[in-house]
Amino acid sequence: MPTDFQPLALRPDEVHVWIVEPERIDDRRLLDAYWALLDAKERDKQQRFRFERHQRQYLVSHALVRLTLSRYAPVAPEAWAFDTNTYGRPVVRGEWGPKLRFNLSHTDGMALVAVGWDAELGADVEDAQRKGETVEIADHYFAASEVAALKALPAERHRERFFEYWTLKESYIKARGAGLSLPLDQFAFHLEPGQAPRISFDPRMQDVPEAWQFVQLRPSERHQAAVAVNRPRGQPLSVRWQFTVPLAGDTPPRFQAA
Repeated sequence: MPTDFQPLALRPDEVHVWIVEPERIDDRRLLDAYWALLDAKERDKQQRFRFERHQRQYLVSHALVRLTLSRYAPVAPEAWAFDTNTYGRPVVRGEWGPKLRFNLSHTDGMALVAVGWDAELGADVEDAQRKGETVEIADHYFAASEVAALKALPAERHRERFFEYWTLKESYIKARGAGLSLPLDQFAFHLEPGQAPRISFDPRMQDVPEAWQFVQLRPSERHQAAVAVNRPRGQPLSVRWQFTVPLAGDTPPRFQAA
């Protein structure tokens, strides 16, 4: 199966998001091709998952990362190498590391990787139909203004708004590269119809709202996603996305605007 793509242009003011549905991929030739792209550490980790569906999620999503990066740089998918920061966030090793930024997220039914140039970014996707508490979690972890706004909505909208907040928060802490070491109640999102999400910070966060832009995605009825980019407000930002089946008929890309 060929892995030589025509290089894609990616402007500094763009982020591309590639989305895959791992559970829909059952072609053994494709799965074997994905396996061949992984390094020894990735293969070992994939094998340690107990359930087959989690093994497949890991396999497909990590092959997606390698194949996606190779769309933007002249590196073979199997040749990419990665380091992790103190909090476990993966970054590209070598000459492309300071330039080509990416972030991977996956959940039941979906995985995505966001790619951009020269700006820290984060992405998150969640299965908004999964069972579990919502308002109760918000009470313990969200900022007071978010909890109040959530509870002011009709009960039937609580789950949707919860996952809007959750994906935005995850995208931000992933862009910061510090994960859940950042306290979720010390920054808040403000959502208004027809407007891009805004963020505010407790002074202890030592960050400024004007340094960030956020985009929300709804790639399926079941899934909620968000992208965070360390790019000043007022500067143009284009986030485009498309579904893909890696190595199977996804070129040329046909992106949708977020």
